[in-house]
Amino acid sequence: MAELSWVATAPLSHVLKPGHHGAETGGSGVAYTGLSDFALVQVMARRGKASALAKAAKAHFGVAAPLKPKAVAAGGSLLIWSGPDQFLALSPRDGLASPLASLAGPLAGAASLSDQSDARALIRIAGPRARDVLAKFCSLDLDASVFPVGTAAATSVDHTAVTLWRGEDTAGGAATFNLLVFTSFAESLWHMMLDAGAAYGIEVGEASYGV
Repeated sequence: MAELSWVATAPLSHVLKPGHHGAETGGSGVAYTGLSDFALVQVMARRGKASALAKAAKAHFGVAAPLKPKAVAAGGSLLIWSGPDQFLALSPRDGLASPLASLAGPLAGAASLSDQSDARALIRIAGPRARDVLAKFCSLDLDASVFPVGTAAATSVDHTAVTLWRGEDTAGGAATFNLLVFTSFAESLWHMMLDAGAAYGIEVGEASYGV
């Protein structure tokens, strides 16, 4: 009888190989980092409760939840717009048994909550050629003049639904972008990203979210 093993693995564990990929000369024009150990909760206002959710969210997080495509820092969490009257709450997992526990009380009655922590993969793209890579498979205009730090978007990449937002620039001033993708599409997106960035040289790494 075959033995089954139910060991949880990261969505990109089979394909993410740390180190240099692509062009061997000229250094690395872009860095890809697979982020893990994060808690992600989808927060959606219940029917007729948008105002109540807005008040409850501000009281709990200390800042207003985004009402347009933005990513807003809220203490140890990041609130990312994901549609009208809804947002994603992203934070380090910190050993939480259930990411819903900390929100169930403060947002009770105003929102429906869904734990998405293991349903999404999180990839960070940074570096001087980050926009050039994204331009190959993303139709959004990511120029700094129209997509500044903190801007978010719910879009599609190669027929795959993606939540994308711009993070703080690197210490060297290069742009940083974050992509949340459903785990079932993560490997496909990753292979496409490797192909798109190969000409610039890619430095691949892994890190825990929040580090």
